[in-house]
Amino acid sequence: MGFTTLAYHVDGRVARIVLDRPGRGNGITPVLVAELAAAVEQADLDPAVHVIALSGNGPGFCGGYDLVDSAEGMAEGSAGAFSAPAGSPLDPAVMAANHDPSGTWDPTVDFAMMRRNVHGFMALMRADKPVVVKVHGFCVAGGTDLALCADLVVIAEDARIGYPPARVWGSPTTGLWARRIGAQRAARLLYTGDLITGTQAVDWGLAVEAAPAAELDERFEALVGRIALMPLNQLRMMKLLITQSLFGDGLQGAQVLGTLLDGAARHTAEGFAFQQRAAEAGFKAAVRERDAPFDS
Repeated sequence: MGFTTLAYHVDGRVARIVLDRPGRGNGITPVLVAELAAAVEQADLDPAVHVIALSGNGPGFCGGYDLVDSAEGMAEGSAGAFSAPAGSPLDPAVMAANHDPSGTWDPTVDFAMMRRNVHGFMALMRADKPVVVKVHGFCVAGGTDLALCADLVVIAEDARIGYPPARVWGSPTTGLWARRIGAQRAARLLYTGDLITGTQAVDWGLAVEAAPAAELDERFEALVGRIALMPLNQLRMMKLLITQSLFGDGLQGAQVLGTLLDGAARHTAEGFAFQQRAAEAGFKAAVRERDAPFDS
């Protein structure tokens, strides 16, 4: 199929998925999520593919949800960056009515919308084949859901990764932080919204390898190539064994809770104030003001 938000091609035994919205920090939209799931399925069904390599075009891997247009436009009743069939949970009119602080919040519509995003992210984990992610520059907010749903993360030493929306207006929907790095380190990140470097990410068990930025591509390709040498049937069995340990550990329930809390976080008094400030001064300005107390 043709893709508009990402690039897909097969290189020998490797299916390469590249997020391709560099002008928006590879920001996540419903279209991107749907195309990501479709690309993963395409790779899964291709008998030539042994491993899936996920990366991002531009200055960073992924800056999270593309919220600039939606946050700034809510006061005017528009969800800006998003588009979907009329009447669906992703219809801009439905989203705007659901998230506009001046209107009534329907948590079931919110949940239906965000659950579809979680389903798309989890395509990486549900894939029969290993998924290896290359992180450069930044991997923040919803972008971390992509990294956490993958099997292996190779990261630049100077990259920054974390979940700043924990400070206001967000909750991790995939519920994987504690499972990936343990409860105490997850608490350290989610109780502050702080970012860590790629070097720290390896120390904390979030990534398998960190490399100087100039060597990142080489190290990533070396690992992907080594995995590609494995028989496909062995890779499928090993991935099934590993992912079942996660699925059997209450992950589904954690994702339901995380998705509901994400909606709630956008409708607290602080969430309303943040959205209103984004509408007045711009989303980036609102984020800078949110993060200013943590910069010292």
